[in-house]
Amino acid sequence: MSLVSPVEVVPAAQLGRVHFIAIGGAGMSGIARIMLKRGIEVSGSDAKDSDLLAQLAGLGAKVHVGHDAAHLGDADTVVVSTAIRESNPELAAARARGLRILHRSAALAALMAGRRAVAVAGTHGKTTTTSMLTVALQEAGLDPSYCIGGQLVTTGLGADEGTGDVFAAEADESDGSFLMYAPHVAVVTNIEADHLDNYSGFDEVKSNFAKFVSRIEPGGTLVAGVDDPVVRELVDSAGSAGSAGSVEDLGILTYGEAEDAAVRVSGFAARGLGSTFTLTAGGTEIEVALSVPGRHNMLNAAAVVAVGIALGVPAAAVAEGLRKFGGARRRLELKGEAGGVEVFDSYAHHPTELTADLAATRGYLEESGRRRIVAVFQPHLYSRTRFFAAEFAQALSGADVAIVLDVYGAREDPEPGVTGELISSAVPAGPEVHYLPDFATAAERVAGLARPGDIVITAGAGDVTTLGPRILDLLA
Repeated sequence: MSLVSPVEVVPAAQLGRVHFIAIGGAGMSGIARIMLKRGIEVSGSDAKDSDLLAQLAGLGAKVHVGHDAAHLGDADTVVVSTAIRESNPELAAARARGLRILHRSAALAALMAGRRAVAVAGTHGKTTTTSMLTVALQEAGLDPSYCIGGQLVTTGLGADEGTGDVFAAEADESDGSFLMYAPHVAVVTNIEADHLDNYSGFDEVKSNFAKFVSRIEPGGTLVAGVDDPVVRELVDSAGSAGSAGSVEDLGILTYGEAEDAAVRVSGFAARGLGSTFTLTAGGTEIEVALSVPGRHNMLNAAAVVAVGIALGVPAAAVAEGLRKFGGARRRLELKGEAGGVEVFDSYAHHPTELTADLAATRGYLEESGRRRIVAVFQPHLYSRTRFFAAEFAQALSGADVAIVLDVYGAREDPEPGVTGELISSAVPAGPEVHYLPDFATAAERVAGLARPGDIVITAGAGDVTTLGPRILDLLA
């Protein structure tokens, strides 16, 4: 995979008929859904059938299972993701016909144009923060449009067209596509080394985040999580007069547990599968209650309040709206309980995310009186496994039983010697550790290891998410 090069944004009304290659993906289907809501003709194809394809067909899209040049029909614009290879027959035919070809981020930028766009970026927390923001603004009466890389638990939707002038979107740094956006408000939750298969190193990652901030529209606002030292450096640079890429009349709102944060949070306490804490903004203290666990979600909520303030929504109104947030799918989502065992599913695929989810679960375990955490981790990408094997192993020390599956390669080809055992063999003494390279038998092994009172977490960005329901069936 390589970094996306920003292009000039084409207004959505000028795209004509739009065809999506791999329309069934979370991000692609969301963009297609909003286009359909705006009256744009949409077609698309995907390698396999899914509920998302059926939903889009119900909204008027022409959808196809499988890829064939004939599926292009009379399309004017073709939308692709970074994962689509040049050998794809639809992409090859689109190039031969000279059709407009847009990366999905350019298509999303077209939809955001003319709105007060809020782009949420960061190595971790993008999906949950954008989801929280969407729900809080809905409750505050703004009815935003939104496009998230996941789905809201309450609605099952990851994107929709609202009646308001705000557009909230997750801004992905993994392939550089966040540089397509010119937001009114940009959020940077944190900055860590990741996606080093695309970037030359951490310095290039940091440089791209600086470029992202420089794209904030004049008079816009940077919302920054200054508990992260790299984000604090970014804030200091953005706030320096005459700095490279500086934004005219840039407003900066910081948030976090730091004493100097403009939106400060403190007093975190776990409350079952939720939490309470105190938020201070503009000299006013507000008691906040969330229905999702973990200190990291307290920080996500602080970011949302800061965005609300930037948009002119009182902090108290945003905090009240946050009470209605029921979570995002695959973000420590409770899948069910059977045989006295609760099973959760997590998208955590970076060591920091895995550490945060296990810490949040530990807080719930101690508060609820449950016994053990059984973590089932599927590494995602050979390159990420190679770069972060030791860090993943350290993160898994937060479990009582650590089960490591083999690597989910996704878009990458296997690398000799890079397997899940790189991680399992490095887990520090403490947890009971198992390496299970045979995915077909993983559910049975996990169900056999789990005991009444345990919590099972399936974690990773691959098909590990399919294990939860199977484990529950076996436990039942």
